[in-house]
Amino acid sequence: MARLIGISDIHGEYDKLCSLLGIIAPQSDDMIVFMGDYIDRGSRSKDVVDKVIELGEMCDCVYLIGSHEYAMMHAKHDEYYDYLFWNYGGDATADSYGGFENIMRVHGDFYKSLQPYFIKGKYLFVHAGLRSGIALEDQDLVDMVYIRGNFYNYAHNFPYRIIFGHTEFDRARVWADKICIDTGCGKYKDAALTAIVIEGDGREHFVNSYGEDYEL
Repeated sequence: MARLIGISDIHGEYDKLCSLLGIIAPQSDDMIVFMGDYIDRGSRSKDVVDKVIELGEMCDCVYLIGSHEYAMMHAKHDEYYDYLFWNYGGDATADSYGGFENIMRVHGDFYKSLQPYFIKGKYLFVHAGLRSGIALEDQDLVDMVYIRGNFYNYAHNFPYRIIFGHTEFDRARVWADKICIDTGCGKYKDAALTAIVIEGDGREHFVNSYGEDYEL
């Protein structure tokens, strides 16, 4: 049966992405939601983007925007985001493209097409989270890619189980109303890249680039 798969916060770690995909073995009827932060920190951001685009040719892929893509796309015209981009690993991204100006030249269509969130059945995928008390259509994109404790420390009032990344934990973290799958890939040398795999029968489990497969 078709699977629904979420992957977030790859951060230029091409080898870990390839390892994870090799373990998951995507099939043509699977849907993969990439939840942002493809770039920065790791040395192969361009290769990561090439890979996720290529994967979209063999199965259904959805691409969301993360905080690092947001900062990169605003860096040229905003001092704050320029600081964020370069301070949080943007030099590695620029190097992988052969210069900052080449990033949008090579993959501009991809970055401009990134979605803020995606809903599939009872699940809502977003990079960082949502602000409770605000209708989904009124959410601020900055919150959706940058929010942390104000989201995950409190129960939300949305009618979905929210799958998110952005805030790293040692292992996938599960609450009654939300699941975080950022396990520090790119930020810590030995951290794994983790995916949530939702089977056709509804079973939720986690697979990482080191071959662990577990439920919480």
